[in-house]
Amino acid sequence: MSKSGSTPSFATLLQNFFVEHLTCHRAVSPRTVAAYRDCFRLLLQFAERHIGKSPTTFALTDLNAGLTLAFLDHLEHDRHNSVRTRNVRLAALRSFLKYAAHHDLSALQIIEKALAVPMKRFDRPMLGFLSRPEMQAILDAPPCTTWVGQRDQALFTMLYNTGARVSEILGMRIKDVILDASPAVHIMGKGRKERSVPLWRSTVCVMRAWKRRIANAAADTHMFPSRVGTAMTRSNVAQRLTLAVETAAERLPELRTRSISPHTIRHATAMHLLQSGVDLAVIALWLGHEDPATTHMYLEADLAMKERALNRLQPLETKSPRYRPPDQLMQFLQSL
Repeated sequence: MSKSGSTPSFATLLQNFFVEHLTCHRAVSPRTVAAYRDCFRLLLQFAERHIGKSPTTFALTDLNAGLTLAFLDHLEHDRHNSVRTRNVRLAALRSFLKYAAHHDLSALQIIEKALAVPMKRFDRPMLGFLSRPEMQAILDAPPCTTWVGQRDQALFTMLYNTGARVSEILGMRIKDVILDASPAVHIMGKGRKERSVPLWRSTVCVMRAWKRRIANAAADTHMFPSRVGTAMTRSNVAQRLTLAVETAAERLPELRTRSISPHTIRHATAMHLLQSGVDLAVIALWLGHEDPATTHMYLEADLAMKERALNRLQPLETKSPRYRPPDQLMQFLQSL
């Protein structure tokens, strides 16, 4: 409730949610604020078409379970968003509704029903990752004789060594990379959690050469700037990686059939660490996983890969026995 005792409008609640709750109280990152902002821009545009209410006249009670479900279906079917994106938008709406429940008790019943809208389950595809020769071919692809080529090689090398998210690499400063006695890099990850990742000797050599190239830059400037000195964007990194993959495909043609993004390098880092005998708990800390259970997907992918290899080694005449249900009820259950 507002200080005067009156019920705050939806516009007031939304503004306070962004200015006070997210920015001041929770101190979320600018990326989180941008993601939530985009969600509500899409919601208000959809509501104007769906129920005929402009953003200024939209009320909290209009954000009921029915509108929420319709909006999510619109994202998935009309905008062709993935289920993962659909769930991210729903998480933003839930965060706002939980905040609003403390400030407008009259809408509590509607809020509870909207909060009951479930996340949608989806099939998680088997991880695609790069082999060591494929990863090395990509690292060797940029021409080190040019400023851009040397930057790209340093960028991809750091991505591979650290397994960092693109946002973490883009936020990296020169002062964050330590190349002295115990080489390491300090990374600001999700939830403003900082972690330190050791650097391999090969990475240290590449980064020393890159630091000599940008020796005149201040310690607080971006480690991997654009040509004009500003921070690179996600699309810049993806574009440079695509060019590197095209060059690497001249040596390894199978790369042309692969869909490779900067996040694929993160998967490659995890898989190669796992295959080298590094403990899952260490890999979770290396990648900055908030929940170590997330790291288990790499173990599952590695086991599936080994299982496929074993199946190829089985004699052709080997026959696996089939399960035969003993009666009709068991047959029915087996058919489900």
